[in-house]
Amino acid sequence: MKALVAMSGGVDSSVAAALMKEEGWEVMGVTMKLWQGPGGEAPTAGCCTVSDAEDARRVAAQLDIPYYVWDYTEEFMSGVVEGFVEDYATGRTPNPCIECNRTVKFTNLLAHAEALGYEVVVTGHYARVTSDSDGYHLWRGVDPRKDQSYVLSMLGQQQLARLRFPVGELTKEETRKVASRLGIRTADKPDSQDICFVGQGDYRQFLGSRGVTPIQGPILHRDGRMLGVHHGITNFTIGQRRGLGVAVGEPLYVFDLDEDSATVMVGDLSDLAVDQVTLTRLSWINRPVTGEVLAQYRAHGQAVPSEISVQDDQPVICFVEPQQALAKGQTVSLYRDNQVVGGGIIESTHYNGTPSSRPI
Repeated sequence: MKALVAMSGGVDSSVAAALMKEEGWEVMGVTMKLWQGPGGEAPTAGCCTVSDAEDARRVAAQLDIPYYVWDYTEEFMSGVVEGFVEDYATGRTPNPCIECNRTVKFTNLLAHAEALGYEVVVTGHYARVTSDSDGYHLWRGVDPRKDQSYVLSMLGQQQLARLRFPVGELTKEETRKVASRLGIRTADKPDSQDICFVGQGDYRQFLGSRGVTPIQGPILHRDGRMLGVHHGITNFTIGQRRGLGVAVGEPLYVFDLDEDSATVMVGDLSDLAVDQVTLTRLSWINRPVTGEVLAQYRAHGQAVPSEISVQDDQPVICFVEPQQALAKGQTVSLYRDNQVVGGGIIESTHYNGTPSSRPI
């Protein structure tokens, strides 16, 4: 039995590799080179740094498993970065980690592993996969604080059939204890928090480096007043309160970004309310469901009671209680209890049947 472990250099994937070897698998470690700067330089922050690869190499040597760095920079650019830039330039809020999982990690890497005769690909995600006569099922990880099933919700049966998530059965503390027991050098390494290709910089600076030219436009109040002029909708996100560049003596929040007219719409807190979203690119883990679900729209957010239906050939999520500050481009993961049933991308948001970009 042969297992390819995607090793990021962190404690989770290090322990995943160790556990697979303890189970008797023939293990190979691979670090995916996903990003490099314009001059070919490696990132200095976030994931995918030279130091991360060096940590992974040393752990692999400690575990006595072969280790390689595979270059996926072209696939990452076309499958993740270009979409990220386009989405932000048009007022959407993408999640590049979900796209990376869906395309590069669990499409390109899986294909490469299969070509080399590896039955499974292993990662350090906090999630679980089970199987029965109905197929493969994706579940939340045991540790609710570290659960990463949200970023895996757009995977399908063919992918889940060949994936293993060993640390999904552990809490983070248990993972670190396993690492300490085995003397793994990354046992106390902090988790990475940054987008790998943005690092510690400002995503707006990154967009500028990719040729996105900010276009000036109006800042309009919900009641029709023009409050000022902005210097690009990429400087704003839904729900933003600070740094708007206008002041009217009351708290203001961004509730809509209109890329066609380059308009930033602001209003009071109530304008952030959303009770319904339409989805695009909806995919199901096993089979389509309708009716009651739990909907999660942020990686570490709470899943909220909702109902999914099809209206005018579009999947629609209706929230039992209105939610705040949802944006086009966000991923919504759908659950039944702790089981992931599917996921999709927000195409539009509504309140009381009216689009959030409702006319003045």
